[in-house]
Amino acid sequence: MTRARAKKASVEPGLIPAPGNLLDWRDASHFDCWQDCPCTLCDQPTPMRSHAGEPVHKSCAEKWLAANSVDARLGRFASDVQAGRRRGDDHA
Repeated sequence: MTRARAKKASVEPGLIPAPGNLLDWRDASHFDCWQDCPCTLCDQPTPMRSHAGEPVHKSCAEKWLAANSVDARLGRFASDVQAGRRRGDDHA
């Protein structure tokens, strides 16, 4: 009998800081030493990656989290697909 592996949640309780607090991105998974990609929020190049692997500056992510704390606690991020909205109209 084989066991199915449980899918790891994209957001774990405690990973989203309270508004105004800083993210803890000391883990190597938040850095891509091979490629800079455009930040999801400001379109400037960055080697930084979010918890889901999206390119984003830590400071941009913290600003977005402060402005969108309810969405963040529900596991959403600025680049998540939102019905009826285009990427360019998120004023984060």
